[in-house]
Amino acid sequence: MENALYLRNKLAKGEKALGFWLTFPSTGLARTILATGGLSWTLLDAEHGQITDKDYFDLCNAVVASKASPIIRIPFDVEWMIKRALDAGAHGVMTPLCHTADDARRIVKYSKYPPTGTRGFGPMFSPHSFGLTTEGAYAAGADKGLLVIVQIESVPGVENVEEIAKVDGVDVIFIGPFDLSKFLGCEFGGEVHEAAIAKILKAAKAAGKTAAIFCTSGEMARKRLDQGFDMVSITTDIGAVQNGFSKEFAITTATQAGPARSGY
Repeated sequence: MENALYLRNKLAKGEKALGFWLTFPSTGLARTILATGGLSWTLLDAEHGQITDKDYFDLCNAVVASKASPIIRIPFDVEWMIKRALDAGAHGVMTPLCHTADDARRIVKYSKYPPTGTRGFGPMFSPHSFGLTTEGAYAAGADKGLLVIVQIESVPGVENVEEIAKVDGVDVIFIGPFDLSKFLGCEFGGEVHEAAIAKILKAAKAAGKTAAIFCTSGEMARKRLDQGFDMVSITTDIGAVQNGFSKEFAITTATQAGPARSGY
């Protein structure tokens, strides 16, 4: 299992982990973006994206085939949703809106097999995403190898972040900056917003956990890496498509200044 844990291995070596957000249930799109190289993870967004439970297995295998880790963000931190994502072959599960340390402990419990946790056993479709052939080989390394990722994006989440980060079994503290600004009632990128982000980053580092944040552009990702974040998204699939098309559309429809050019 260890050889296929692309994201965990990257982080274990102290290297920055770059990824992107997949919102369309398209294996072709995932493979195309990952073919650019340099990305160690893909977030399969089943919270706000068009991805659902039925898409997990094919998407996980497509991402792994491109030598990256599939991380599934589920809609809510309920046990069956975590189990279904892991049983489909996810290398980790991200749960939104972690407010307290008790929330974090419950998420860890749902993600681990007994006696550590309460995850039910039946990973028929998990081994494929780890280069394994049997359920037993998968289960032997699952508790240690899979990533538990909690999102901090609410007022109580910020208030309790030090205790959340200390919870044993939580691997990644992931900031949802857009929800965070809305919950705080502050300007995105303003002083209050950035202070909250800095507090979460500090808490993650102090607890020895991976500090991660959602970014929608290379500029934003570079800024967060320079601040000390270990794991960032570069953009989303839909964002890349919209930005790329908007750029080419603007070039196509722009009014030329000066004399028209010849030679076309």
